[in-house]
Amino acid sequence: MDTRLGEYLRARRELLRPQDVGLPGQGRRRVPGLRREELALLAGISSDYYLRLEQGRDQNPSEQVLEAIARALQLDVEATEHLHALARPVARKRPTHKADKASEGIRQLVISWPDTSAYVQSRLHDVLVANPMATALCPSYREGKNMMREAFLNPAVRAMYRRDWDAIIAGTVAGLRALVGPDVDDPALAELVGDLSVRSEEFRRLWARHDVRRRTSGVSCLTHPLVGDLDLRHEKLAVTGSGGQILVVFHAEPGSRSAQALALLRAL
Repeated sequence: MDTRLGEYLRARRELLRPQDVGLPGQGRRRVPGLRREELALLAGISSDYYLRLEQGRDQNPSEQVLEAIARALQLDVEATEHLHALARPVARKRPTHKADKASEGIRQLVISWPDTSAYVQSRLHDVLVANPMATALCPSYREGKNMMREAFLNPAVRAMYRRDWDAIIAGTVAGLRALVGPDVDDPALAELVGDLSVRSEEFRRLWARHDVRRRTSGVSCLTHPLVGDLDLRHEKLAVTGSGGQILVVFHAEPGSRSAQALALLRAL
């Protein structure tokens, strides 16, 4: 019995409060979030049918039913796409995790940027190649490291960020969900999630939320032990035809204090 869809529905339902959808709170509740019958009512489907979906006893919901449930759960576009993907998984040949590596062309490109911090990570956040400037920026940006483990298990990574750490790690977990999609039974993913769930209560809580969000660009506010504060833009670019690899590039506003600090870091 495939329970991926049911697990997602249950997780998202438990995150909604009655007042979020215009329902009375009705006092203390034994379980968090909306009741199944409340969600079914909002979606315009029977409670029994919704129960079968959560329990994995119905594997063929219609597009209309999925859209109605997405609206009831207040899912955004990415979360709605993920819902449809869970309900309509596409069979594909899964690459072996250990064989995942950057192509020679991508490797040469990253190494050829002496003034830019850049690295490539796999869909499971293993660093496949990193140039010297990336490693100088953060020792965790090094081939062989796993950025999920570094984020949750290495206090030095957390210490680098001056603010927004909670949002950063929540986005990291949601980004992993987005990259793996419905392929949550990948043995390599199961190993990573199992290890982090045992070793980090914070990861376990965030993974249980089933948030899905693709990560593209933003600003990282860092404190470097040698050059001080850095406000760097990061771009996350998909490497086409690579099975989910991402090219991560950091850069500073030209002429800014952060650009000067990066120049000093290059010199050091």
